[in-house]
Amino acid sequence: MADAAVTLAEGFRGRIVVPGDAEYDRARGVWNAAVDRRPAVIAQCTGVADVLQAVAVAREHGLPAAVRGAGHSLAGLGTGEGAMLIDLSGLTGVRVDPERRTARAQPGVTWGGFDHETQAFGLAAPGAPYSAAGIAGTTLGGGIGWLARAYGLTCDNLVEADVVTAEGRLLTASAASHPELFAGLRGGGGNFGVVTSFTYRLHRVGPHVLCGALYLPGEALAETVAAVRDFMAQAPDGLTAACEFGRPRGVSELPAGEAAVRIGLCWAGRADRGREVVAPLRALPGVVADTVQTRPYTLWQQMLDTGRGPGAGVFGRSEFLSVLDGAAIDCLAEQVAALPSPDAHVQLAFLGGAVARVGAEDGAYTYRQAPYLLSAVGRWTTGPAEPQVAWVRRCWEAMRPFSSGGAYVNLMGLEGQGRVVEAYGLAKYERLVALKDRYDPGNLFRVNQNIRPSG
Repeated sequence: MADAAVTLAEGFRGRIVVPGDAEYDRARGVWNAAVDRRPAVIAQCTGVADVLQAVAVAREHGLPAAVRGAGHSLAGLGTGEGAMLIDLSGLTGVRVDPERRTARAQPGVTWGGFDHETQAFGLAAPGAPYSAAGIAGTTLGGGIGWLARAYGLTCDNLVEADVVTAEGRLLTASAASHPELFAGLRGGGGNFGVVTSFTYRLHRVGPHVLCGALYLPGEALAETVAAVRDFMAQAPDGLTAACEFGRPRGVSELPAGEAAVRIGLCWAGRADRGREVVAPLRALPGVVADTVQTRPYTLWQQMLDTGRGPGAGVFGRSEFLSVLDGAAIDCLAEQVAALPSPDAHVQLAFLGGAVARVGAEDGAYTYRQAPYLLSAVGRWTTGPAEPQVAWVRRCWEAMRPFSSGGAYVNLMGLEGQGRVVEAYGLAKYERLVALKDRYDPGNLFRVNQNIRPSG
């Protein structure tokens, strides 16, 4: 859309990229290499004024607005076919207030960049479990990371957000100002506007924490998952744990190429107390490698980055689970036994704690009482996608009978409108539709897990 690019250039400070430009293919690329979409215009914003201009031009020319922070979306929602791509990846400022224990960050910041700044003061906000993930998508979809059971979801620690709305207003949303919009931002994805800054509540964490992983062979999966399930049902909130089932590399104690169980642990508190808490897990029969120790929190946040960088095709599904009995564990073991490649894996996060203490109506994020979150991910750099995709779908369908009823927005692919409704539950979805009607009745912001306006 040449006309849109010409209009955008009037007063736009950042770089404008259109099809045919030498940098177009690089500028439109996202983390998930399976996504290949061609936006009409890419607006690489330098600040709020550029965002206001891009939103106005998208509205004027009838272009859907796609918004990119760090571009780490599983569904590739940091770009859009024929869209005005509002690229915020260059906005990477972080300002920490150590006295108030808050941090204000721009939407292009990754968790690695955010943690680098806050850990200078021994502070952290609950984020994603990968340092390359962006703060924007994480927060707007909920945010389940290594501090979740201690301090809640990322969105629970959001204090306020500056938002450019579809009609071109800049609002500051908080519990005291535009509270309905603030609630919608906490789990509602990018449906209600472009967030140009996030202010977070910080907690005393680090600079060193007790964390690490326990590795067990795949044949011990059933008894191991049952033991971790029973342990976490009584564990103090300071401990967050997640199991990953895959074929880990670089663990000499495990047979190369065979499925194994990895139990990741992070304790948010004094290390001596943490060692007492996790001792029963470290004593599980079958543990062949134990990396639990005190280490920098920033380093732990990077421990799952290996093998999850850009440049590979990725396909995933997620499901909140309410049941993890023997039948569910046996079903899980069957799916793990069928892993299609070394890079495919299943993750099982143990929730509860601070996550479950927030009211179900206090934000858009829905499944507060679900004790588990399952995600299955296929990944490929060579070869066909179909074996990965087929395995993920089989795994997800097999585990659905044990579901709490829906998916985690941040781990959804493009799964259809019915699945979006499931992610929120019908009653909450209808309330979010009313909010969408108020702030984006024309559905300008629809390159997302879309909450459709009633019109």
